[in-house]
Parts: sequence; C-alpha cells; structure tokens
Amino acid sequence: MGTVSRVLNDSAAVSEATRRRVLDVVAELGYEPNATARALSTGRTRSIGVIAPFFTRSSVIERLRGVAPMLAGAGYQLILVDVERAELRDAAFRSLFGRVDGLLSISLAPSPADGARLVRAGVPLVLVDHAHDEFPTITVDDAGGGRCATEHLLGLGHERIAFMGDTVDAVHGGSASSRRCVGYQRALDDAGLSLRPELVKLGPYGREATGIVDELFALERPPTALFAASDLQALAVVDAVRARGGRVPEDLSVVGFDDVELARYANLTTVAQPLAVSGMRGAELLLAALDGSELTEPRQHLPLELVVRGTTAPPGERSHFEHSPMEGGRTSARVA
Repeated sequence: MGTVSRVLNDSAAVSEATRRRVLDVVAELGYEPNATARALSTGRTRSIGVIAPFFTRSSVIERLRGVAPMLAGAGYQLILVDVERAELRDAAFRSLFGRVDGLLSISLAPSPADGARLVRAGVPLVLVDHAHDEFPTITVDDAGGGRCATEHLLGLGHERIAFMGDTVDAVHGGSASSRRCVGYQRALDDAGLSLRPELVKLGPYGREATGIVDELFALERPPTALFAASDLQALAVVDAVRARGGRVPEDLSVVGFDDVELARYANLTTVAQPLAVSGMRGAELLLAALDGSELTEPRQHLPLELVVRGTTAPPGERSHFEHSPMEGGRTSARVA
C-alpha cells in the first residue's frame, strides 16, 4: 500500500516501471483517492481559494473564465468567496486560512496583518486587478485608460464631457473607478478645459442610471458626451437616454470600460482590457508559486485598447436635451 501511496503522491522514490503498473491497476479499478486523507498525509488540500467582490459582475465572471480552466487543468478545486461589503474583506481571507494551498484575489488585497500571516504560513497569494508591493500582481493602467477614453471624446470635438463612477468601488481598497476618473481629469487638463464638478456623477454599481441622466440633462449646459467607469454603467446610461427619447450618439456619445461580452453585442465604444487573460495569468503565477518555481515576472502589466464602435460621434449642432431660454431666466428642455 505504501508503494501505491508514493505513486499517487508523485514521489520520486518509485521506478518508472512500477509507477506504470500501479497507474494501470488504478485506472482498471476506477480508484479515486480520498481527498481528506490525502490532505492529512501530504499537507496539501489541492484547493485554491479565489476571493472576488461582486462575483456576479460581468468583468469578474470573465476573469473567472480565465482562472477556472487553469486550476482545474492542474488538478485543483476552486473555492470561491464573494465579498459585497468592505467590512467582509478580512473575514473572507481568514475564512480560507488552513483550507487552501494558495489564494488568488480579484481587486482585493489582504490587510497587512493577514498578508503577513499568509507569508508566515507559506501560502502563496496572487492579486489580479490590484497593485501591491509584496505580492505578485496582474494589473492594467486604469488612469491611462480613463485618459484614453476622454481623449477619444475630445478628439471628436466634445468639450462638455461627463464622468460616471462607482460609489461602492471602495470595497476594492484601491478604487479602479477613481483611478479612471483621474485619467479623465488629466485629459481635460491637457486640453485646457476646467473640470466641471456638476459633470462628475457617482452611483451604485449595477443600478439604473435614470437619476444620474436626469440630473445631467437638467443642467443649463448638459454634456454632449459621457465616459463611464464600467461597461454596465455605460449601457445603463444608453438605455436611460433612449428611454427619454434621446439618441446615442447623436444626443450623447458614451464610452465604457472593460469590453465585457454585452458591450460587444450593444456596439458600445469602450476601453478594452483582457479580462480572461488577466485571470489566466494570475492562475499561472499562483500555480508556478505552488510548484516552487521562481517567478520571473511577478508583476505583470497588461495592455488596454480603445475599441471604437457605434456609441460615439462628433457632437451634433443641437442636442435633444439642449435647453432654451424662457421668461424669468428659467429653462426648459427642448423636445426634438
């Protein structure tokens, strides 16, 4: 039985001929090793913990599509932990201590204390979509992507450009939405345009954009273009504009960020990031660390690409949402 155990645990202390005979018998009998017993004997659980905020988000799902096949192909079980509120982050990391051989975290980093605990325990951690000085990371240039989206709108001739970001992105600890807003502001600065605070709007992720669109088009000088920090927010804006009788891009040009599958079907102009590739690369780094391999490129920066589709165009002469002066200084929305 000891020989069988050594073969199943990939011990080098078994001849190749013996290994082949044992594996032939295992296959013939349909034997499946007991995972709990194997974990006790080897100290390995053959499980990987994946921590993700809002794992029903399209961008997270696409990253998981890159992670799952890599882990399954290497014989690891995936344990997924969802984090929907900032105060649940620490509990998510601690819930996996002792249960997994390694951790991959999407958009979240552990607290310093929990990070140190992982290092002491020899449990490798890889972060996807979150920069960090101590752990391997897979990231993109969010600020650069925000600048790229805004420069595209500026190049089309837009000057009144709104930004829509995420109020719950602080769960990430370092907000991708806020970094994309920084790029938006830098592009305006470079173009010699002042930031108009009334054009910067934040809303809960995944909610209807109705209220924000109403606020923007109630302004005396409403925007002619909008950059949203995610595709789902951008698509919600498109729906809200059309529900009010407006047209995209004739009345409002819209740019998103991510290039999720739905954005392609909706013909949305967006800043594309390689979501599935980022998950795959993160899994590759983690598997290499579990094998004891030296990581030659522990911090990887993936490229972004502006994908121009049908939701952006030069500003029209007069928008459906432009306002006309009225008696007493009031304004009213012009209906086309």
